[in-house]
Amino acid sequence: MSDDGGLGLLLLGPAGAVGLYWMLYRYYRNTDKSHAFERETLVEAQPVTGAERDRKVDEVKGTQASQIRGNNVADFRKRVQRMRDDTG
Repeated sequence: MSDDGGLGLLLLGPAGAVGLYWMLYRYYRNTDKSHAFERETLVEAQPVTGAERDRKVDEVKGTQASQIRGNNVADFRKRVQRMRDDTG
C-alpha cells in the first residue's frame, strides 16, 4: 500500500464524519426552509372583551391564611374510601 492511498483513506473518516454531521444538521435544522413567524405573520391586536360569565368571584389578599378554606387534610377518612373485599 502506498503512502498516498493510506493518507487518503485516513482522511476519508473525518471527512465523512463532517459530511454526515452537516447533512444531519441541515436535515433537522432546516434553517433555510423554516417559517420566520416574527417577520412573516401579521398579528393584529384587538381590545380585550369579556362576557357576563367572566366576572370576579372572590379575592384573597396577603398571606395571613395558612390553609385553604374547606381543605380536608386532617379528615383523611373522608378523603380515602375503603375498598370492599369481595372474596367472601
